[in-house]
Amino acid sequence: MCILALQYQLVPDSPVLVAGNREELFDRPWQPPSIQSGKPRILCGIDQQAGGTWLGVNQNGMLVAACNRMKAIPPLAPRSRGVLCRELLRCGSAREAVDQAMEELSTNKYDGVNYVMADADSAWAVHGGDEPDAVELYEGLSIIANKDVNDPRDERVQLAQRLLTLQTLDSPVKFLAVASKVFARAPSPPGRPTMVVRSKKYGTVNSTLVALGKKPRDAIYQFANGAPDQAKYEDYSPMLRDILSRGLREARTKAAKA
Repeated sequence: MCILALQYQLVPDSPVLVAGNREELFDRPWQPPSIQSGKPRILCGIDQQAGGTWLGVNQNGMLVAACNRMKAIPPLAPRSRGVLCRELLRCGSAREAVDQAMEELSTNKYDGVNYVMADADSAWAVHGGDEPDAVELYEGLSIIANKDVNDPRDERVQLAQRLLTLQTLDSPVKFLAVASKVFARAPSPPGRPTMVVRSKKYGTVNSTLVALGKKPRDAIYQFANGAPDQAKYEDYSPMLRDILSRGLREARTKAAKA
């Protein structure tokens, strides 16, 4: 995942609204989203080379996504950033995931990475550069790519910011409809910021749209199995609603026993 937009807490019934494009080498194999075994249940795509993921949602209603970033002195044999992303999805909350991410990144075992984690209670960006740090994200639109969140020097981030604020996105359907067009914007001429990236060996390989509501039945998960200017978004919402319903049932059972 190389650019991601999070609209947080602006729509009362859908506090987490996300759109993101993933860029990768075209010949690196991956699988589209599926429900992973174990607890908590997770819906995510899988990188078949390292076994990690670039974006997922767990049954507790927490989303975690990863974007690459530059690092001045990367480790010689770095651990997979996608594997850590998948491990963070095992956490019970975004706050817990932030703490685990900061602990892991402080070991200097990873190449440069940005993580975003969000649930109904909090949202965070973790910058895993030369000096890892965590930034809490408050109500509003936040966009992250290969630098810091909302970096004014990142022309791609600024392009997404402009396109997503041309109108008020006051419902999950409206956000996803607009975001699907913004993130499917065809490649720009060389030297200009672009949403879909396409070169000979590297570029946008898939795209994801997510809406997490207060009720499992309101959750939406759409996925383009390819660059979104060429591949249609398909609906994976039933799988997301299934794991969220499971999580709600388990939480109620736990509360009743307590």
